[in-house]
Amino acid sequence: MPRLGVISRIKGADQPRSEHLQVDRPNRYLPSAMLFFENGYASLDRFGQWYSDLTDLDASPEIRGAARAATITTEAAAIAEVGRIWADSGHVDPSDQYYVFFGSHDADDDRAERAELLQLIGFLDLQRVDAPAGAAGGEVWVRTDPRLDAESARWS
Repeated sequence: MPRLGVISRIKGADQPRSEHLQVDRPNRYLPSAMLFFENGYASLDRFGQWYSDLTDLDASPEIRGAARAATITTEAAAIAEVGRIWADSGHVDPSDQYYVFFGSHDADDDRAERAELLQLIGFLDLQRVDAPAGAAGGEVWVRTDPRLDAESARWS
């Protein structure tokens, strides 16, 4: 449903179900189709929180992101999700002291993932720092952490 900014997936079995995901960027459609054709239904889990009711997508991106973060209850799952977000939109700053999420993005971009990330930073007790002068308004800077180092090596 590209006009709605939605990716939908349907799992047919004894009890068929459909789920929907709101996407902020149109460039997610092709990768999602490729992943689905390669590995099926579960391969799309990494794109974010899926909802069984299309009306749930009407919530603000910040509420959807916070709700997704609330479903993550273990450190390992939180680190993996932070790594996924970083792999999609981040980099390590030139000094190797910080992970930069949403590099060169405005604050209005990726609002659901930003809300999710901010919740997970608190959950993991990571040290968030102010972005330097001249950084894009949507960038989130986090001091390096051994747990993130290991996860970023996996995603790099």
